[in-house]
Amino acid sequence: MRKALLFFLFIISFTGTGLIAQPKQNSNMLLSDEVLQLEATDAVNAMYNFKFDFAEKKFREFKEKWPWHPMPYFLMGLSTWWKIMPNIDNESYDATFEAYMDSSITVAKELFEQNEENYEAAFFLSGAYGFKGRLYGERKKYSKAAFAGKEALYYLSKYSDNNTLTAEFLFGKALFNYYEVWIKEEYPLLRPILAFFPDGNKELGMKQLKEVSYNAFYTRIEAQYFLMRIHYLEEENYAKAFPIARYLSTTFPDNPYFQRMYAMLAFVNGQRNEAEVASQSILDKLDQQYPGYEERAGRYAAYFLGYINKYNYRDNKKAKDYFQKMLVFSEKTNLTDSYYYLSSLSNLAQIAHEEKDYETAKRYYKTLMKRAEKKDPLYKEAKEYLDPPKKKDKKKK
Repeated sequence: MRKALLFFLFIISFTGTGLIAQPKQNSNMLLSDEVLQLEATDAVNAMYNFKFDFAEKKFREFKEKWPWHPMPYFLMGLSTWWKIMPNIDNESYDATFEAYMDSSITVAKELFEQNEENYEAAFFLSGAYGFKGRLYGERKKYSKAAFAGKEALYYLSKYSDNNTLTAEFLFGKALFNYYEVWIKEEYPLLRPILAFFPDGNKELGMKQLKEVSYNAFYTRIEAQYFLMRIHYLEEENYAKAFPIARYLSTTFPDNPYFQRMYAMLAFVNGQRNEAEVASQSILDKLDQQYPGYEERAGRYAAYFLGYINKYNYRDNKKAKDYFQKMLVFSEKTNLTDSYYYLSSLSNLAQIAHEEKDYETAKRYYKTLMKRAEKKDPLYKEAKEYLDPPKKKDKKKK
């Protein structure tokens, strides 16, 4: 997952619409048109809140109204992307996602070839190629990701310096500015590849992302998502990431990805009450089969609740139930080498020992030793329990 971030510089843009009243090649830019924003806003918000049926019904209406425009195809692709987001390893939506983005590219290219000053067409081309590059990066198809990224940058260059464009158009440039520098810093071996791209500016990229998150309409949520992610993953500044996660989770309470990030950041920031409420909400929605709520989100929620019950409430019975749920969720998603899984095994072993169920404690620790690396402190903990160091003979000779 971390390596896939290498290709985030190829993520150029998201847009909610590029509605044009009629197919004239010299039409004015309408991304900032308030009437069009009102028409799209409920559907876009519904999409982020995982109400896909409502959102996609509206997007199909856009397709019937503007079949010659890339916007409806792009929106359907974006909706499909968010179906992938809760479990990025789920490839069942890949073909549908690519088909919608390819359709958006085909329609946008036709408009762009007719008029290279059609900045909306360039905008959608950079966005569609950018999202394809992002998917290819996640799937470790790095050659395809690089090609998509170069195409995205080409079309980004066609509009990014146009002073008449709104904050929406800063989004792609902001991401490129940040990640071009970050990749060079974190992965020096990739510098020869990046030599083919223009130089970025990390500080400027963050400034631009913040501007988009405050002032844009369609790209605002995507900008906030990336600000949260950059603070959390790249900068490891959990305190800055937390309020963004809280806002996104509150605004879109049924979005499992935002809920998961909120629970996680509340937990690591010591806001245990908020982490508990968010985690319980995740498990409840998982039980009720809300769209996108599955074992990946459940494993985080179960771990946080297990930890809180063990260390905050001293309730080993509840803690044990949650840690055991965490093991089940992890095993179903093949995530048995993560810290959360290993820590759950350790906590379950400790609880079993406190309950004088020594055989169960040994069983958990044996599993822990099989899963953990030898340098892991949890491996050492398990080894010392199963094979305690012999006491030195203190008898005098």
